[in-house]
Amino acid sequence: MKQPIQPLRDVRGSEGLTKPRPSGSGPEVPTEPRPSGSGPEIIARSLRDGSLASRLLTTCIHILLLTLLSGSLMAWQDTPEAHLGRGYDALKLERYEEAAAEFRAALRLDPKLVMRARFPLAVALFEMKNSAAARPEFEAVRRELGDHPNLLYYLGRLDLLDQNFEGAIRNLTKALDNPPFPDTAYHLGFAYMKQGDLPNAEKFLKIAAQANPSDGAVQYQLGLVYRKQGRDEEAQKALDLSAELHRRAAEDSELRHECARKLDQGLREEARAVCGRLYDPNNAEKLTALGTIYGQHGDLLDALEPLRRAAELAPQSPQMQYNLAFTYYELQRFEEARAPIASAVERWPDIFQLNSLYGAVLLKLGAAHEAWPVLQRAHQLNRQDARTTELLYQTALSLARTSLAAGQNAEALRYFDEASKLRPDDPEPRRGMAEAQAAAARGQK
Repeated sequence: MKQPIQPLRDVRGSEGLTKPRPSGSGPEVPTEPRPSGSGPEIIARSLRDGSLASRLLTTCIHILLLTLLSGSLMAWQDTPEAHLGRGYDALKLERYEEAAAEFRAALRLDPKLVMRARFPLAVALFEMKNSAAARPEFEAVRRELGDHPNLLYYLGRLDLLDQNFEGAIRNLTKALDNPPFPDTAYHLGFAYMKQGDLPNAEKFLKIAAQANPSDGAVQYQLGLVYRKQGRDEEAQKALDLSAELHRRAAEDSELRHECARKLDQGLREEARAVCGRLYDPNNAEKLTALGTIYGQHGDLLDALEPLRRAAELAPQSPQMQYNLAFTYYELQRFEEARAPIASAVERWPDIFQLNSLYGAVLLKLGAAHEAWPVLQRAHQLNRQDARTTELLYQTALSLARTSLAAGQNAEALRYFDEASKLRPDDPEPRRGMAEAQAAAARGQK
């Protein structure tokens, strides 16, 4: 079977800040140069549950939703990059205590890693419902970056956990000026309801319903508000709609299983009739699920349109951009793969899978010099990934030979030396170093 497309697991939290925080995993890929990563499909859960992947939907629903990372563990190294890589991996797998330990280790080595380490540390602590530990970390980021909506959102969520509804309303109201996540208005409306301010609860829950029209939890809370106001008929309509939305969600889940089952059986035409019912041009999550199912069954052309539309709907999501770029890569449409993966790497420079895929794309485009620092970064984040190490080694040799042919002996020597570090037992880099040194000596004479 064709290697499946896998979603990059998202971690919400830093979109729009200096360096958003990641998480993610991608498809395992073959050797010639393909990116790394593997794992099962993960479809976003309700925005209302407490998991990291589900709540963190735009920015880092962005952070990134799609799966288990690469099958190999990163070699233990006491460097900020290695700790960041392991921290993001743990965050993606919802191993929050482990993630927090890694981010703290990165901060001990480099306290300046505000967005890359302190912010995800705060999010991990938030996911552990450790308000007392999370709040000081968010406040530390706030002192560096100011009142960014993402920070205000999390502080408001912490206020809700602490039942400080006045504080929640204050922080979430500010966050809603430029809402960082689709459920911002929901939590604000919920805070007003808990405080007993039913008119404002209704106001913001209605805004939440517009932002998330398929979220049954919003309608449920609206129904409770109407009931408390004595508006029984409207309450029943909202509660009925909530039940209907939950029914549709269950139906979509059944459709996904039926779509995959028919594709497993090779019934392509029957499958398309079923799978086509999952296509919703305004729902990035459903589109990602559909594209992933097609990709898992090797139907890359069928996967392309839903994944392209999902990436269009969620331009800030590393998950969506990775899936689109990887599909283009598999279709050998490398130029089209470049834009989405380049943008994702710029926003989330510490996600191994993004760097690995970007480096592979650049190599396919013949841009070895551009690929070199990207692959170096991927290797720093996960030194255990054999494919990335091999790509980096071959790129070093290629750049060394090109430099040697151009008479750039110092550059050639540097690349041969890098290749030798990657494969200490391989004689080729040492032979190349000898050639470069000899050429340099002849030039001096």
